[in-house]
Amino acid sequence: MALDVIHVDNHLLVVAKPAGLLSQGDASGDRSLVDLARDWLRENYAKPGNVYVGLVHRLDRNASGVVVLARTSKAAARLSACFRDERVDKTYLAVCERRPQPAAGDLLHWLAAAGDARGVTRAEGAPFPGGRESRLAYRVLESAAGGSLLEVCPETGRRHQIRAQLALCGHPLLGDVKYGAAKRLPGQRVALHALSLVIAHPVGGRAMKFECPLPADWPWPPPA
Repeated sequence: MALDVIHVDNHLLVVAKPAGLLSQGDASGDRSLVDLARDWLRENYAKPGNVYVGLVHRLDRNASGVVVLARTSKAAARLSACFRDERVDKTYLAVCERRPQPAAGDLLHWLAAAGDARGVTRAEGAPFPGGRESRLAYRVLESAAGGSLLEVCPETGRRHQIRAQLALCGHPLLGDVKYGAAKRLPGQRVALHALSLVIAHPVGGRAMKFECPLPADWPWPPPA
């Protein structure tokens, strides 16, 4: 699999992650985005041996979109602080079942920090022990018989946040059977795409916006 590079400089490597690719290696042993990034840097910069790649945020395996990687440990620390302190503007596209009402609004829920035995993140409308406040804004862009296309801007960065919050409202993402969707999409893709991300460059602090076009497997209009 070839790496789809959006931007590269001495401190950053910004890439488009396809659905189905792990962000970081896990117990499965499958190749990951970090593996591909290391290989790309070795090949394009003639760097033998171990190449540093810092993963400062993640996308779920079955989602797609823009991912920012750090090329130095200093850049990784500064970028991680931006995500931790919620100083990153993120915009996603999502396709959910049915049409949310109202057509635009803000969601406030509490989410568990980790998944349960099935990997599902607990989401509740009121605080619970261990739950973390989770906020996002959404608006409906289009609707069709098979669901609605949403623009979603999470204000916090929680595990499975968009998936869990929309499912709690009765609008699971297409293909997201883990959170109650009616059926799977081809390749087990979930209808979630990280469209753009604005973050301060780790050296100099200049605001930079990175965008990722929709991939060919994007399920809109929704399949019959």
